Amino acid sequence: MVISRIADGIWRQVENVGDSISETFFEPVIRLGVTGLARSGKTVFITSLVANILDRGRMPGLLAQNEGRIEAAFLQPQPDDTVPRFEYEAHLAALTGKSPHWPESTRAISELRLSLRVRPNGLLAGLQGPRTIHLDIVDYPGEWLLDLGLLDRDFGEWSKSTLERIKYRAEARDFMAALRGVDPTAAHDEPTAQQLARLYAAYLQTARAAGYSDCTPGRFLLPGDLAGSPVLTFAPLAVEGPARRGSLHRELARRFEAYKRDVAKPFFRDHFARIDRQIVLVDALGAIHQGPRAVEDLRAALSETLSAFRPGQTGFLGSLIGARRVEKILFAATKADHLHHAQHAKLTAIMQALVREAKDRAQYAGADTKALAIASLRATTEATMVHEGETLDVVRGTLLESGKEAAFYPGDLPGDPAHLLNPALQGAEKWLDQDYQIMRFAPAPLELRPGDGPPHIRLDRAVEFLIGDRL
Repeated sequence: MVISRIADGIWRQVENVGDSISETFFEPVIRLGVTGLARSGKTVFITSLVANILDRGRMPGLLAQNEGRIEAAFLQPQPDDTVPRFEYEAHLAALTGKSPHWPESTRAISELRLSLRVRPNGLLAGLQGPRTIHLDIVDYPGEWLLDLGLLDRDFGEWSKSTLERIKYRAEARDFMAALRGVDPTAAHDEPTAQQLARLYAAYLQTARAAGYSDCTPGRFLLPGDLAGSPVLTFAPLAVEGPARRGSLHRELARRFEAYKRDVAKPFFRDHFARIDRQIVLVDALGAIHQGPRAVEDLRAALSETLSAFRPGQTGFLGSLIGARRVEKILFAATKADHLHHAQHAKLTAIMQALVREAKDRAQYAGADTKALAIASLRATTEATMVHEGETLDVVRGTLLESGKEAAFYPGDLPGDPAHLLNPALQGAEKWLDQDYQIMRFAPAPLELRPGDGPPHIRLDRAVEFLIGDRL
């Protein structure tokens, strides 16, 4: 039996090498990871991305398309038979129907394969015919990405840093009150563990709704079939030193390690470690609206996010043996259509400042990174209006809650991102000189011409950065 297992392992390695060689020489595969922190519009991004690659009339920034070298694009069955398919057709119907609405967010990992037939350029143009390049889009929740930051921590370290961050948050009041009545050194009591886990999970839900990004462990928010299991029945404790055998501290620490071993690590091994291009979608405007603490929390979360990546360039031999590394990372501030284009450069600068630490670390490791302000699906139009004698650049759209048309001015973003990041870093409660507003717009009814995908802002530039070099 041992010999059989060894032989099976060797055969699977041979198969992997064979698949990698086939991908490298014949039909290259780009695995694009798509994730996003809370309410960043991940489902809409993937839907619009696929629609605009299938119908490329709005993609002039994609160089291969601009040069007329993309002959065709088509969907194919995804290669991973155990991963659910991204429901592209249903989501596109939601966005483009007669009564358009935002599609439901995806709650777990999914995948889609988009294949492109592309003519080569340069010296090879006259020697080779078109070749097929596969784009495997892997969609996964941002909370799962943040979980990878837990792998290098033990229970005590995680508990200390978590409690330090949340101790003054109103959303954590009930959990912190219950925690004060618990003795971690006392004998383990399952009802106590369940109560703490339930209150901590409730805190994570309200914290995410309030705009905070450090909502780990992520499966507490998206438990799926793990709901109620011991691996999701733990919470941070105020503890110091080693855990006494049989204590509540010892049992919750054991479950924390089980979560890392049985939940976080399998995701990294089976899915994340195979990604070679990555986009992280960020609702930066939502964090700015929530205030300085949400902005600082977002900055810290983005910095920690990069620790989960293995950034750098994959060498030729590495690509053959399947040793992939993330070569390009795009941090995209979404919902740029909530701002007049006159402010888009400011939003991009803020996004660049938010990811500066993460960007520097990635580039040091050899990865190419970029920050960009985008709108996957444009839901507004631009206008200028006069208010109290002042001329304002506004956007117009249909309000999601009321269905009424409205003009919206969110406030003037600062030209210097330090005017936002410094108060956030210093722990300010609110902005001193400005109130930044945000509205939730419904998708606008679309009348698409043949060959055109849904309207967007800079989606073509995002795609060019992520995969243009491989086309």
